[in-house]
Amino acid sequence: MTFVYSILILGIMGFGIGLSLSVAAKKFEVKEDPKVKEIINVLPGANCGMCGYAGCAAYAHAIVEQHASFDLCVPGRKGGVGEKVKEIMTKGDSENTNTQKQTASH
Repeated sequence: MTFVYSILILGIMGFGIGLSLSVAAKKFEVKEDPKVKEIINVLPGANCGMCGYAGCAAYAHAIVEQHASFDLCVPGRKGGVGEKVKEIMTKGDSENTNTQKQTASH
């Protein structure tokens, strides 16, 4: 009987800890700009560092957060990565402008 109680107590504790972890994960979630993920998908993924950043993800973060130049990706120049990144960045700006205009007109 002690064995059954031990299993039951461990199960309840595991459920409680799992529930606590899921609540903590939602509460302390780090929100990331969706443009970063779009830019990472456009970059070639070589992580070569030729742009001056540690890898493609670091370069994407620098573009969005620090307004780094769009055309630093050497391996992606032939594929037009700079233009695609510029399009992603301006797309977000034009959507924000349209939203602001719609809000102001109401």
